[in-house]
Order: sequence, then C-alpha cells, then structure tokens
Amino acid sequence: MPSWLNRSQLLLMATLAVVGIAQSLSGRLDSYILSVAMGVGINIILASSLNLINGFTGQFSLGHAGFMAVGAYTAAVLTGRLAPQWSPLFGGQVFLLFPAALIVGGIVAALAGALVGAPSLRLKGDYLAIVTLGFGEIIKVIFQNLEFVGGAKGLNGIPDYSNLLWVFGTAAITVYTVWALLNSSYGRGFLAVADDEIAAEAMGLNTTRYKMVAFVVGAFFAGIAGGLFAHLNNSINPSGFDFNKSIEIVVMVILGGMGRHIGVILAAILLTVLTEMLREFGDYRMVIYSVLLILLMLTRPQGLFIWPTRKAARRQNA
Repeated sequence: MPSWLNRSQLLLMATLAVVGIAQSLSGRLDSYILSVAMGVGINIILASSLNLINGFTGQFSLGHAGFMAVGAYTAAVLTGRLAPQWSPLFGGQVFLLFPAALIVGGIVAALAGALVGAPSLRLKGDYLAIVTLGFGEIIKVIFQNLEFVGGAKGLNGIPDYSNLLWVFGTAAITVYTVWALLNSSYGRGFLAVADDEIAAEAMGLNTTRYKMVAFVVGAFFAGIAGGLFAHLNNSINPSGFDFNKSIEIVVMVILGGMGRHIGVILAAILLTVLTEMLREFGDYRMVIYSVLLILLMLTRPQGLFIWPTRKAARRQNA
C-alpha cells in the first residue's frame, strides 16, 4: 500500500475524530467560548482555502473576503428569505435547508472566483493582488447598494444554524480536501506553478488552468465559511467583508508559513484567540495587535510555525 494512502487514511480518521469531539462538546461549553471556538473553525476554513492559492500555487490574492461575502449573503438569503417557500420540500423542517444553502453559497462564490480568475490569472504578483483587491471592494459596494439584502444596514434575522459540528466538520473536510488535492497527481501542477511558472509552461503545463482551479476551489470553501459566519452571528454587514478582513486572512497564511498545512491552522487558532484576548484593551486593541504582528514578522519572517526538516537539519550540520 502506498505511503500517501496510509497518510490519507490517518487524516481521514483525524477528520472523523474532530467531528465526533465537536458533536460531544456542542452542548457543554459556555456560549462565549462556543462562539470563539466556532470563530476559530471558520478562520481555519478561510486560511486553509487561501493557503491553496497563496501558499501552494504561489499566487497573491487579496479578495478572499469578497468570496466569503458572496457565500454569506447567498446562504443567508436562502435560509432566511426563501425558507418559507421552500419548507414544503423539506417536510416543514426548514433547518434541513442549511447544508444545501451552504453548498449553494460555496458554488456561487466559486462562480465568482471563476469570473474574476478568467481575466486576471494571467497576471502575476502585485498586479494580481491589485485586481483581487479591487474585486473585493466591488463586491462590498454591490451589497451596500442592494436593498434586497439590507443595503448598507446589512442583513438581519439570519437563523442561528451554525454549531460546532457544522463548523469543525466543514473545517476538517476543507483541510482534508486541500491536503488530498495537493497529494494527487493534479496537485503537483499547483506546486510546479508555484516553484517556477515559466519552467512549468515549458514542460507543457497549462499554468492558467491550474491557477484557475486553485482559485475556484479556494473561493468555494471561502463561500461556505461565509455561510457559517452568517448563521453564527445572525446578521451580516458589507463592512464586515472589507479589505481588513482579507488582510486578516492573508496574515494567518503568512504567519503560519506559506504552504504549510499545520502551520496555517495553528496561526488561525492563535490570531483568533489573540483578537478575543485583546478586547479588554478597548481602543488600544488594534494597536497592540499590530505591534505584536510586526514583532512576529521581524523575528520570524519565514513564518511562526516553520520547523526545519530532518534533511535540512542534516545538511546544515554537515
């Protein structure tokens, strides 16, 4: 049996274990701790999906919050505004619409990713970052002017369907999907594009296609994270998906180590908990948060959770 298959089975077992633990803890935690824990899970989804684009494929996207907004509004409209009309299809059990709404939100976000990616993924580096940043701002402005979803006031009265099982189950599926995709033969194309795009093209790889696939998959999971976020907070506002939100997700990827599964997950946990711990400092919270980030990036520019491999250690000692 191939070694990668053994690792795949272990990761699948870990995924099932995470889902089981989340289910058992769901009714035992304080409401505040429960909310923070679900925020951690949502950020793991966002960071892991962006890591596929920025870390493993070597692109630099600043529009992840825009995909998150598309998924959040789509799922919220389906469960809140359209649920009464759809409830007969589910035998009156409206909450059964929730998983379908999450998937539809992810699909719409993936379509938005394809729409943005098609003309822009031929660009590289700073140019791609500027295009994706512009996309995120366009999405925010569109939702600010759509009265159907509340406009600038936001969308309120969203059902609170998100729980630990849904959040961490989805997070585990996201991490497993990204890991399995990268360890497949197709995933080697992502790594080739990240290492040297010109060499990859010379070898016959369609680099634009690989970048597009990474972009669409990342946008899909960002949309699902947005749906979970909307049904956790019961209300969403366009300002919650602005440039600052995209930067927050990018920081998780960079701080965890670009292209590192475990590092990005740990960074998402650390930054989410750190943000909550600093709330007691009031207006000085963001100042302290920014200073800590600067210190971390100065002392660990390669990422906070990067450890030397055994091969690298042996070469260094040789």
